[in-house]
Amino acid sequence: MSKYEVIIYWSNEDECFIAEVPELKTIMTHGNTQTEALQNAQEVIELWLQVAKEEGREIPEPKGKLMYA
Repeated sequence: MSKYEVIIYWSNEDECFIAEVPELKTIMTHGNTQTEALQNAQEVIELWLQVAKEEGREIPEPKGKLMYA
């Protein structure tokens, strides 16, 4: 399991739970339950990290809980 923050919320428009990973801005997944959305996010995070390593891209360090104004 990754240490990146995952924000999960219900989307009335999509009629599902959305999971976003703010530190990896391109990652957004969904699921019918919060658990499913989180599991999908974790899978995509792992794939994202694998591809980033293979391509030599910079990988941000997990910062833990992020604060928004």
